[in-house]
Amino acid sequence: MARIALQELLKMKFAVIGLGSFGLNVAKTLYEKKNEVLAIDIDKERVEEVKSFVSHAVCMNSADKESLEALGVQEMDVAIVSLGPAMEASILTVLYLQELGVKRIIAKALSEDHAKILEAVGATEVIYPEKDMAIRTALRLSNPNILEYLPLISGYSIQELAPPDNFIGKTLRELDLRNKYGIQVLAIKELIPEKITFIPSADFMIKDSDILVILGEEKQLAKLNSQAKP
Repeated sequence: MARIALQELLKMKFAVIGLGSFGLNVAKTLYEKKNEVLAIDIDKERVEEVKSFVSHAVCMNSADKESLEALGVQEMDVAIVSLGPAMEASILTVLYLQELGVKRIIAKALSEDHAKILEAVGATEVIYPEKDMAIRTALRLSNPNILEYLPLISGYSIQELAPPDNFIGKTLRELDLRNKYGIQVLAIKELIPEKITFIPSADFMIKDSDILVILGEEKQLAKLNSQAKP
């Protein structure tokens, strides 16, 4: 009984507004992770498609403050607004969510100007799924050593790096990435045997089967990649 009560206590409440491809997958994944998910869209077919995969699914116009309040969105821990090309509707929805007291509002932006407006009316976080995926894909294609890319604050990122040949057989002390490039090795994924070493010691020797998880300024990461021999 105590375990069930704790799970219920830890469950978060999400409102996902806009059930295009992005919103639909966000709603399904959040629900699969045992969260309470309220899905909202003005399109009845989209609502029907998702209703079996979320806690509640409602067909309504989210750019209506009274309807949002009646639905109880102010009780949600997080609201995700992803209304596709409906820029005006997304702006009004974010504004009303902010006025209703939703503390965390994540909004999908279509452009830089759209992002500025969303932030001005109350979005606590603005995302660009297509832009982020395009950057990640381009970086992987332009440098085969980069296996994954995670943007942080402007100008910094975390990357997964397959070690170039001139890294193999050297210790982190010998590579001296922190002093040479200002890059921190956060972890090393070892494939043989399969394990992860977090914050590896300076004596860790790099193998050709290892994957380095590194954090640093993007221009320094690019410099490292350009100087590393393939």
